[in-house]
Amino acid sequence: MADKNATGTVRDGSRRILQNKLYLYLTEFFSGMAVMAVEIGAQRLISPYFSSSQIVWTIIIGMIMIAMAGGNVYGGRKADKDPNPDKLYGRILFSAAWLSLIPFLGKYVIVGISAVVIFSVNANYLIIAAFATCLILFVFPLFLLGTVTPSLAKYTMDSLSDNGKIVGTLGAMNTIGSIIGTFLPTFVTIPAVGTNITFLIFSGILAALSAIYFISVGKGKALRRVGPAAAIFLIGCILGHETNFAFWESRDGLLYEGESVYNYLRVQDSPEQTVLSTNVLFGVQSVLEKTDNLTGMYYDYALAAPFMTNADLQDGEDVLVLGMGSGTYARQLMRYLPDTSVSGVEIDRKITSLAHEYFQLPDSVPVTEYDGRAYLNETDQKYDVIMVDAYQDITIPFQMSSTEFFQSVKGHLKSGGVMVVNLNMHGTEQGGIADWLSDTIAGVFPEVMTVDVPGNTNRELFAGGAGMKEKLAKHTQDAENEQLRGLLTQISDQVSVYRSGGRTLTDDKAPVELLGMKELDGLIRQEAEPYKKIYREEGLQGLLGSF
Repeated sequence: MADKNATGTVRDGSRRILQNKLYLYLTEFFSGMAVMAVEIGAQRLISPYFSSSQIVWTIIIGMIMIAMAGGNVYGGRKADKDPNPDKLYGRILFSAAWLSLIPFLGKYVIVGISAVVIFSVNANYLIIAAFATCLILFVFPLFLLGTVTPSLAKYTMDSLSDNGKIVGTLGAMNTIGSIIGTFLPTFVTIPAVGTNITFLIFSGILAALSAIYFISVGKGKALRRVGPAAAIFLIGCILGHETNFAFWESRDGLLYEGESVYNYLRVQDSPEQTVLSTNVLFGVQSVLEKTDNLTGMYYDYALAAPFMTNADLQDGEDVLVLGMGSGTYARQLMRYLPDTSVSGVEIDRKITSLAHEYFQLPDSVPVTEYDGRAYLNETDQKYDVIMVDAYQDITIPFQMSSTEFFQSVKGHLKSGGVMVVNLNMHGTEQGGIADWLSDTIAGVFPEVMTVDVPGNTNRELFAGGAGMKEKLAKHTQDAENEQLRGLLTQISDQVSVYRSGGRTLTDDKAPVELLGMKELDGLIRQEAEPYKKIYREEGLQGLLGSF
């Protein structure tokens, strides 16, 4: 099975490497590892721009499977026609070089695709942009890696008598490599060194695997094949090792940019505020207001919840925050209602660490590292107020959007207690995700009231027993801070009883990603229309001048 040159003689280098079954099995192992590492890395590369929703995951997995299937077919045919291992290891080397450039070029490709999609289509922005990104960045290198298994099957079989054993061993090596390639980036490399360097690590592994082969074949061939790939890899390492997902923004005041097991994280500081973002295209997740003013965001509006309960504010209230983030709501409560006892649940340990380091979250506020719903299942404690702040862009955990979840929240409220929920997308589509969530909550609680937060797409929802608006009006004068008292008066005037449309999300059926995508399409259309108008009237030059 050794390959031959043009005169039909067997290359000694190729013969030696093909006779080494262990090396061929290692090729299968590391290729399988790289494929899964790229899949995990692709999700983390795309998430800061397109969200980490199930839709994005589905597109990534689907496109990668298509690429691998195509590679399997092509690799099998090529191995039958031309059983030359030079071709296989050349493809692996090309794939390695391609992957090494993704950390640098990938973010520009994503933003460019996003701009083109927004200006050329009117719906399904997220789906089209994610598909185009995967097609351009990931399909071709993974297509090349898909040729590995059928090619190695050709090279490793000595006779038909052992073909079952050979195929089984190759499959096992690929599976074991894939398992490690799934866990290693998620739990080790991405949290430790980031997505960019994770791409470079696995690209380097593939490059080294190919380099060993070509060196064994001959120094001349190694120099011709490995030299250019090594140069590309070096360029990728130099230009792509930094995170810097929001490359268009100034790095002045950047306190932190990195990744955790769950999120991309960016902390930006200014004289007025310190801001935490987990997505570069969907705004602010948490804020530290350095002035004496309110934040002007939904956290202020959520302060109305303690004034709607049956509890005596002078005695203090027990508040639980599901989705603690950097602790903005907790700090607001402690500032304006100092007798309040606040605790939180936050699944991302790194966010909690940043909250203590940059957002002045006191150590006295207990934060449990857990999923919000799972936490409720494990505790019997009851609260006056439960804040649900676990929704980011269209990344809405379905298990925290269902009737069963809100029934659990209701069961953890004291008599006369109130749940407050931040609905972060509303207003562009009838029957959007905010309406579905509101209807679901209205099916659990006797009374639901909502108020829109000016200047953004947030809506605060309050759910509890009857008479919440009356209690708010009655207790507003108990607020000692004048600014807060004025805001509460405004909320009391604007808050309205929500009338349910009868829509319900359940644990069995909660299509939150599709509903969120529908709402996101409307928001993007709304934001993009002024720029589309400028482009239609003044062309590209006018559009560029508007930024």
